[in-house]
Amino acid sequence: MGRTVAVIGGGYGGAAVAKALDQDTDIVLIESKDAFVNSSGSLRALVRPDWAGNIFFPYDRLLQRGKVIRERVVSVDPGGVTLASGERVDADYLVLASGSSYPYPAKTDTDSSGEALERLRVTHKELAAADRVLLVGAGPVGLELSGEIKAVWPDKHVTIVDPAERLVPDFQPELREELHRQLDALGVELRLGTALSTQPPTEPGRTETFTVATTDGEISADIWFRCYGVSVNGDYLGDGLVTERTPQGHVRVTETLNVEGHGHIYALGDITDLAEAKMARNAMQHAEIVAENIIAQVRGEQPTAVYRPASIPSVLLPLGPSGGVGQVPSPDGPAILPARMVAEYKGTDLLTGRFSELFGVA
Repeated sequence: MGRTVAVIGGGYGGAAVAKALDQDTDIVLIESKDAFVNSSGSLRALVRPDWAGNIFFPYDRLLQRGKVIRERVVSVDPGGVTLASGERVDADYLVLASGSSYPYPAKTDTDSSGEALERLRVTHKELAAADRVLLVGAGPVGLELSGEIKAVWPDKHVTIVDPAERLVPDFQPELREELHRQLDALGVELRLGTALSTQPPTEPGRTETFTVATTDGEISADIWFRCYGVSVNGDYLGDGLVTERTPQGHVRVTETLNVEGHGHIYALGDITDLAEAKMARNAMQHAEIVAENIIAQVRGEQPTAVYRPASIPSVLLPLGPSGGVGQVPSPDGPAILPARMVAEYKGTDLLTGRFSELFGVA
């Protein structure tokens, strides 16, 4: 068998696996964006447009031997990839790493980094002019956005609504208690067990005063953001030539991260059906397993590296540059990280340094 590997998607997992395979295989990384976007920093980019350029990393220094094709994939079959231009990329191995989409501003909604930066600047001006902010969704995105807003504009009134009765229910009670304590200290109004009766009458991210009915009274605000609604990027699999996706759009994988039924096709990151949180850190761990297995196959060996989701979920949840809380596994069970450690590991630079190294711009 040959050694050409086509990687579909240049996000966290796709970029990491392409880098890891660059010396041992012939990599073709296919990505429609003109730069990698570190979405972990998107919410800070919104509140600090002077810093926003830090979330974009050009692909031109990622690979030394391989090549990057800036194109959209429209179909995949066991022998390769078909691009929107009609061009075909034949490959001996395929890695499905197309990730997921999420409402702006948590993820950018354009393939052009220049357009994304301009959009962030425009939305920043809208947000700056608003006194009352409504965030719909109290998951990590809504919580992090509230902390970023309060770090820049401590006097803005921020309300988070969510129909769930509890914050981050999959994590330890101590983490929840610390989140509530910090949100109270910031002055964030948290309305759990509350659903909007209708969507706000204005576009997200636009300053225009409105009042919206909820299951628990009315809320008035000057701007709102949608902080829920992930969707898997897998339309190119719709013809079923490689696999049938789950009803949620995921791809079923084996413990070696092969797509079921295909020893030379792998999937990683948000597109997999693994029972774990869809996080950048997990995607990059998947990339290590996939790279190890493909290198073994190229050398004529059996792929033996297996991935097992952690039994204890982990999260680093910054609330601005110096706040937040985390949970990580430890020999004694889940360990709760204080704000100082969350800031040290993630909150201060939101992983910018790590990706500067990966993309050769350190």
